[in-house]
Amino acid sequence: MKPGRTSGRGQRDLKVKVKTARGRKLSSTRWLERQLNDPYVAAARRDGYRGRAAYKLIELDDKYRFLVPGARVVDLGCAPGGWLQVAVARVNALGEKSGKRTGTVLGVDLQEVEPVPGAEAHVLDFLDEGADAQVKDWLGGRADVVLSDMAASSSGHKQTDHLRIMALCEAAAHFAFDVLDEGGTFVAKVLAGGAEGELQQALKQRFRKVANVKPPASRADSSEKYVVAQGFRGRSDPEQDPAPE
Repeated sequence: MKPGRTSGRGQRDLKVKVKTARGRKLSSTRWLERQLNDPYVAAARRDGYRGRAAYKLIELDDKYRFLVPGARVVDLGCAPGGWLQVAVARVNALGEKSGKRTGTVLGVDLQEVEPVPGAEAHVLDFLDEGADAQVKDWLGGRADVVLSDMAASSSGHKQTDHLRIMALCEAAAHFAFDVLDEGGTFVAKVLAGGAEGELQQALKQRFRKVANVKPPASRADSSEKYVVAQGFRGRSDPEQDPAPE
């Protein structure tokens, strides 16, 4: 799903220029100009999503089909709620699709999230001891999908930021290993070449298919990608348990 690029028959959208104001950094001016000219930002306002990131999940699910009616979904770091909105519609959490199974959508974040109809959001640090058991209790069982669009706060140092993002993704993956049901899917933001090194190996051991992809909604100048791991082998699979030291 791609936002339209025209605003009238035969007319191209005009690019908005932002003048530099006193007290505003050049980087802030460039960010504002980019936001005003971003078709995904405009589409999010039009479609009622809480951010342009919603289209990343839409495009990933259009390709890999993991948000099916009846699925139980956990969204880690769910603020501001755009991915919750997409998941609710696609897994039929509100029961609006007649004849389709009704899914469950659960979000957790360090901060409170404005309620999303059809989703349940909790203030929880998924890194806390017992967080996985708490999530399974809220779900009433294991999850079919674990999502993570989390990004660590920027330090301004490219290598440091890369390490922080990958550490978050690795932590989210290990959380997914604990809460996913057999056959489940893990989707998370990564950087540069995708899931790397030990994480890539761990995902390939625990899932039948692993892809690293950059959805069209991801900005061209961004180094982010997403790992989509499908077909969780389950805790009973001997390949999932690490070799003894």
